[in-house]
Amino acid sequence: MTDRLISCDDHMDLSQLPADLWTTRLPESLRHRAPRVEERAGQPVWVCEGEVWGRWVGRPPAGGVEGRPVKAIYDAFDRGGIHDPSPRRAAVAELRLADMDRDGVHTQVIYGPVRQIAAHDPVLRAACYRAYNDWLLEFCQAAPDRLVGLPMLPETPDAALAELERVRSVGSVRQVVLMVANIHPKLDDPAWEPLWQALEDSRVVLSWHITAFARPNERVAGKAASVFENTKLFLENFVEPFVDLFSWGILERHPRLRLVLAEGGAGWLPWLVQELDHHHWKMWEAEEFWSNKGGSELVTKPSDLFRRQVYVTFQDDTVAMSLIPFFGEDHLLWASDYPHPDSVWPYSREAIERQMGHLPAELRRKLTHDNAAALLGLGNAFSQEDDVRPTTTTTTTAI
Repeated sequence: MTDRLISCDDHMDLSQLPADLWTTRLPESLRHRAPRVEERAGQPVWVCEGEVWGRWVGRPPAGGVEGRPVKAIYDAFDRGGIHDPSPRRAAVAELRLADMDRDGVHTQVIYGPVRQIAAHDPVLRAACYRAYNDWLLEFCQAAPDRLVGLPMLPETPDAALAELERVRSVGSVRQVVLMVANIHPKLDDPAWEPLWQALEDSRVVLSWHITAFARPNERVAGKAASVFENTKLFLENFVEPFVDLFSWGILERHPRLRLVLAEGGAGWLPWLVQELDHHHWKMWEAEEFWSNKGGSELVTKPSDLFRRQVYVTFQDDTVAMSLIPFFGEDHLLWASDYPHPDSVWPYSREAIERQMGHLPAELRRKLTHDNAAALLGLGNAFSQEDDVRPTTTTTTTAI
């Protein structure tokens, strides 16, 4: 089994960040408003201006036994049988790297807190992003060939552009993330155009990550149906902005802009792209009608734009494997989603074998390494004899 897998969607969660990240890194004028760890009802949580952002695992909550906390959520460490006194292990470089080695992963692409940096004041919010981005880039210096941290961009055009330019000036940045579900204004606004141009010119890859989390809902609380709530919510995250990429000509105008859709699933995309192609054809069927209504700028078929510029991550997705002819072999990116509860860590090798065992070795290499290496300009290419299969027979573990 090769140890050079590249996982294209892993995480640095709010719960594991250093407790002093913002109190020591925000500008002096904002430090009194900085997010900080406080005790609430016996639980250590992140609090910003009176609002709870989420849990912190750096010390056991009330009720912890023999140094082991009473956990509020099941995660990959439980599945992997790791119960150590360092629950912040994903934010401790040597422990994270050891977890990667255990899973046969050489490189991780690391997304940050996907929704919890939620200061209402845009000035404070942008400052929190800057402080987090600086800390993340420093963290990744522990193993820059293995830890690829994605700076987070604020959700407004001017602030996003300013942060892109700033992080590029302080370090090597291959990819950034914009939480598109939270942006303002929508993508049809021309104010976003300088950001698209800067991304295209710099060849920095843009990422969108799913932000759907089930909200309190009395209708399904305590019922089995509650576990399916997140499946519904992805529609609010990706579908509208995804269509806007085509309908407002963003990909058309910026042919070198590259986008990664992370953790949003793959199976819904072929139908949607097919629909876009159909309506694009209808527009050109009535070319004379549309020529005076701005449609003439949308020349390229949406499916051609999609295959040229859009990449999609997947974890344990047999549907995606059946759709490789649609996506093409070069634009699917495997991920483990470490250390989230729905990840495949630390059984990534079994998950790869389960869904890709029938594929040729060269294609498995593309999906688990070469596509990501080419997109991000990473080294460590596979040799021809390497394969993405366990070297011995293993029992598949349910996850």
